[in-house]
Amino acid sequence: MIAYVIRRLLYGALILVGVNLFTFVLFFAVNTPDDMARLAIGGQRISQDAIEKWKVDHGYDKPLFLNTGQEGAARYTDTVFYQRSVPLLAMEFGPSDGGRDIGREIRTRMWPSLALAVPTFVLGLLASVAFSVMLVYFRTTRLDFWGVVLCVVMLSISSLFYIIAGQWLFSKLLRLVPYSGFSYGLDMVKFLALPVLVAIVARLGPEARFYRTLFLEEIGKDYVRTARAKGLTERTVLFRHVLRNAMLPILTGTVSAIPLLFMGSLIAESFFGIPGLGSYTIDAISAQDFSIVRAMVFLGSVLYIIGLILADISYTLADPRVRFE
Repeated sequence: MIAYVIRRLLYGALILVGVNLFTFVLFFAVNTPDDMARLAIGGQRISQDAIEKWKVDHGYDKPLFLNTGQEGAARYTDTVFYQRSVPLLAMEFGPSDGGRDIGREIRTRMWPSLALAVPTFVLGLLASVAFSVMLVYFRTTRLDFWGVVLCVVMLSISSLFYIIAGQWLFSKLLRLVPYSGFSYGLDMVKFLALPVLVAIVARLGPEARFYRTLFLEEIGKDYVRTARAKGLTERTVLFRHVLRNAMLPILTGTVSAIPLLFMGSLIAESFFGIPGLGSYTIDAISAQDFSIVRAMVFLGSVLYIIGLILADISYTLADPRVRFE
């Protein structure tokens, strides 16, 4: 098991190097440093002197990969790639194109993102599993039929509809919660209640339908028929046997998503005015701040790889038959 985790970490390190290099090439294939300077300063009719000054101030005046004007190791270290992208491998994000410390912004903004993502993740998972178990318990009945119809309708509706409808109903019509904003302390609850509710409703349809399919597949297997033959009640069979044996595919999606909770929600944070990492990324894209976007892409890759490793490890805890050699 330890050897397996070490191999996965080494593979993950290689993937991160590739993601870092590919992201850098992709960004500078779309925009040259001169283009970035024009976007940052504003306008196409700016002087070349202003462009060069911006490039010097932000560290884009050097060659991208190879500095032929230097000797020895400086040919590779005195470049934009080494000074702006290589430090990401050590989780040193450096300054943004606007001059602000990206690492400090991430440490500050991850807490509002977690305040929104954690209750959404936990409550959404409980609601989806509970709803799907109820449908399986009452399978082949009208409740099951209309429950599946409801799931199909809900997964066919965009999450933007739930956000707009929730703001109209609970904020404008009923005036129960604010439209948007964020506050620390106990006031956080009134600002996060609507985003959490909207996120739970938006994910209920697709997740409940998926979990229902898993439970129905398990409930038709031989061990379930054996448990019934021993006289166990349907409730005991469902919760003690079916639910446990269906945990592996559920763990794949849930455990791997835990590290990504730090990244926040791009849409929800933007619509509800929550100063998390999701809105931070959207603002960086709008402002054409490529340093922030590269940092967030790299951070997302790191968290995703960690999530996949945690999901693999969780398999052995949920099912003792699973072993990694």
